[in-house]
Amino acid sequence: MPENYYQQNATAPQTTFDVSLRPPAFSEFIGQEKVKERLILMVDAAKLRGDVLTHVLLSGPPGLGKTTLANIVSQAVGSTLHTTSGPQIEKAGDLAGILTNLQKGDILFIDEIHRLHPAIEEYLYPAMEDFRLDIIIDSGPSARSIQLNLPRFTLVGATTRSGMLTAPLRSRFGILNRLDYYTKEELTEIIKRSAGLLDVEIDQAGALEIASRSRGTPRVANALLRWVRDYAQVKANAVINGPVADAALAMIEIDNDGLDEMDKRILEAIIYKFNGGPVGLNSLAVAVGEDASTLEEVHEPFLVMQGFLQRTPRGRVAMGSAYQKIGAPLPKPSANDPQISLF
Repeated sequence: MPENYYQQNATAPQTTFDVSLRPPAFSEFIGQEKVKERLILMVDAAKLRGDVLTHVLLSGPPGLGKTTLANIVSQAVGSTLHTTSGPQIEKAGDLAGILTNLQKGDILFIDEIHRLHPAIEEYLYPAMEDFRLDIIIDSGPSARSIQLNLPRFTLVGATTRSGMLTAPLRSRFGILNRLDYYTKEELTEIIKRSAGLLDVEIDQAGALEIASRSRGTPRVANALLRWVRDYAQVKANAVINGPVADAALAMIEIDNDGLDEMDKRILEAIIYKFNGGPVGLNSLAVAVGEDASTLEEVHEPFLVMQGFLQRTPRGRVAMGSAYQKIGAPLPKPSANDPQISLF
């Protein structure tokens, strides 16, 4: 299995495979019950008032359904969805072109909204609050401001790093809707639904086996389902059960806890090369031969969530479960250097 398997499947743009499996309505969207309930209420309230839906901010790790929810909200209110991302909007003219093409009630979805340039955010504030756009033309003595009135629209922002949002931008959304990792039971239902759409025969044990190794993320679950489907078609008469799923995932080196080869290399490096830590992110990245941002955004969140790794002010520290996972003996506490509890 490629070392950047999860980077390719958990953070890459959605493929045709992923898009085809997106639920089209709230009734088919599994999980995130609290967020879903709030969004349904907001949509119903807007319809009762005959008004445009208020702006919505979605936050959470990659692959949890932020783009899918934006599409569902658009379908629920019966409006057109316009999609872009923070890095794509490089100058005020780009934003002006997008906003002036909106119709009343349209939804503008900005993915990775925390990556908007601060100057672009300044133009976005009056657009969100007063539905107008103030553009400066020319510079110096000949500079002048032009005000454009915009139709009432809804901005749906998505971010994987809500802490990087500026306070003025975040306050204009009001409520932050955070998406959390999915449970094995929820992922099992998602996998069974996806298998039905792909016309793949799968039993409960097979779906649960894939779900337990999907890192709490539907996008990863669907990517693994695609691999297991291919394996089953070639080696198991196109039927996915527990043993077939286990063999297929073992072939790409994803273990029972959902850890891949790079995850294990990270734990081994901390334990064997840095005596269990603490170790800085950059030093760890050099030791495993991976980009620091990839470690921080793709691998570390899952390792922390599963209790294998702890982030401290001094660096990354391997926990007791990491030693057990790797099969290394637990270190003896040093009297001169108090250790963080390993359990």
